[in-house]
Parts: sequence; structure tokens; C-alpha cells
Amino acid sequence: MLILLSSNKMATATMTTTVQREFNEAPKLDTKATVHAIPPCVVHDTPVLDVLDESKTYGDFRDDLARDGFCVVKNVVEKEKALAYADDIKTWLEGFGLGYKRDDPSTIREECLPIIHQKGLLQAYGATHESFTWAVRSEPAVIDVFATLYQDKDLICSFDAINVSLANRQDLPANAAWPHQDQDPERGGLRCVQGFVNLLPNGPEDGGLLVLKGGHKVSEEYHNFFRNEPREFRWTNEMYLFKETGLKWLADRGYEWVKVNAEPGDVVLWDSRCPHYNASPTRDIDRFVVYVCMLPVSTATQEDLIRKKALFEAQDGHSHWPMALQPFIKAFLEPMRDGKPDPHNTWKPRKAPELSEAGYKLTGIPYIKA
Repeated sequence: MLILLSSNKMATATMTTTVQREFNEAPKLDTKATVHAIPPCVVHDTPVLDVLDESKTYGDFRDDLARDGFCVVKNVVEKEKALAYADDIKTWLEGFGLGYKRDDPSTIREECLPIIHQKGLLQAYGATHESFTWAVRSEPAVIDVFATLYQDKDLICSFDAINVSLANRQDLPANAAWPHQDQDPERGGLRCVQGFVNLLPNGPEDGGLLVLKGGHKVSEEYHNFFRNEPREFRWTNEMYLFKETGLKWLADRGYEWVKVNAEPGDVVLWDSRCPHYNASPTRDIDRFVVYVCMLPVSTATQEDLIRKKALFEAQDGHSHWPMALQPFIKAFLEPMRDGKPDPHNTWKPRKAPELSEAGYKLTGIPYIKA
């Protein structure tokens, strides 16, 4: 069944982000993720995108994205609508029947919730294909942001995660810094722009995205310099974790960490070459976002689209690459409760999406040749 969603004009004003003193210091790394290994998932090459030129003036969010490696696109989704999506997530959490109640802080603990990693990522429990997740992806103004970026209306979207970082959570440690980039260091140039739709107020102390401003500009130089350094563990070649030596190299060249702030309904974008990570909330406001990454369908092969179709029909997810380069490896992502796979995780959405025509195109299925 197709339900057509109403149109919404895209706002392209950008926001000056706040730089906090503490974020200009080198992040304390998660030293537990230091096992050298060959990634289990090695994917095919992806095309370089000739869509951003810092020497040009676009008069919209693309100026910030080209210059800084990230941007905030303001008021893409109406504030009231974004807050309603956040309420949908709270209703979804309550629907597990484990005891979580949005107005009772004492229920913000593991036994009352689905298993949520300290980074806030939710890739299990069917979150990837929940109705509210697809409703956010399918917002006409969200699609318009990417159509403007690529100057192309034929787009496909990632089947990626949501982030549910609950404030004042006492049973999880604060998220350790994990500065990384989500693009193979052997493959230079702009190849992907990641993003999320922000659903709750997100200020300097509310956790969220930190980026190394301008770091994308020296990505190729950096990786040439560190080419022979042993790599950290990663589940795919499209993942690179920065080490202390690399962070010092970047800091010595004047690159600083910026905490990205956003309001409900804003869309945050960043160049996949830009070093980034996310932090936990440190005050009373939760952080809810839906990760949304789109690319022109022309970047996908027919084999990619067929694989993506199979994932959609199985209600499975994949990484941020919209051409479904890396299906979720469930053995890595299986949420464990009391040492056993959580029986509340069926990998299926509780409420399946009813896609608009525009949303259905984002699956890539209409672009498969007979």
C-alpha cells in the first residue's frame, strides 16, 4: 500500500556550530578496539562524486559542507513533526513491555529497555525498517537536501541505524571516543556524504556528533603518510579508526574538533572522509536521530540494487552506503541479554512501513532492469 506524504519546502540556511574548549583537545580513545585483523567484508570500489567545489559559491549548505567537511541544514522537517517522530521512538521503546516509561527516569536501565550500545546505535530490533524510520527517510524535504547536493533526483537511501542515547543513564559508561572515517583510506576523493535527521534539541552538552573541521581536505595526504601503520580492527575496508599518532599529526596542522549542535528537524551532513565520532549526553536531554545517507542511483550497479531489494524484502539492514555494500552482520550485532541473544529481538519491525512513491524509489527497486 502506498500512502503519499505531503510536500515540505527545504530550508537551506546553515548554522554556525559551537566549538567547545574541551572538544579541541585530543579525544581519549577507546583502547579496547585495538585488535589487528583483516576485515571480513571487503567491498567493490565506489565512484568519486564531482558535486562540491570550494572555489564556487552555492549560496546554501553546500558552501559549509565543501569548506568544513560538515554542515547543518536548518528546519528541513517542521519542528513539531520532528518532535512527534521522537515521541514515536519513545512509544516504540515502551512497546517492548520491559518497563520503560518516558516520564520515569528510574526506568532508564537495561532491564527496562532493548539492549542499546553505549554509542546509542540501534541496528537490531527491526529499527532499520520501523515505520517511523521510513517516515523520516521519506520526508520530501529530506530527499530534497540530497537532490540539491547531487543535483540529481534519482536517489537511493541507506537502510541504516537510528541513535537512541538516553540521558542520565547510570548503567552504561560514557561513550569512549572512537574517531574514525567511513571510507576506505585507499580510495580518495569525495565518494559519500553521510547524514542524520535530528529529532530533539541537541546542544553542547547533549551528546552527539563531533567532527574534525576541515579534516577531509588532508585525507589523501594523511593516509599516504600513515600507509604502513598497522590498522585497527574493522568489520569492513570502508572503516578506518584513527590512532594517537594520527590524531597528533592532524592537531599539529591546526585541525580542531567541533561539537555539532542542531535543533529538531535539522539535517546534519558530513563528508565520509572527515574524522568524526559521537559522544554521550551529559545533561538531561536525550539524543534521538535517524541516520540518512543518500546517493544517486547511478552509483549503484544492478547487482547492488538486486542485493538491496533482497535486504528490503527480508527487512534487513546495511551500512551507510546506499548501494548496500555491507549488509549487517548479525553475528556482530546480536544484542545479548544475560549472556544470551535477547528474545525481544526478532530483527523485524513492530510496525512495517507504508511507503510513499518517493520512499519506494529510495529502496532502489524501481530502478532494477527487467
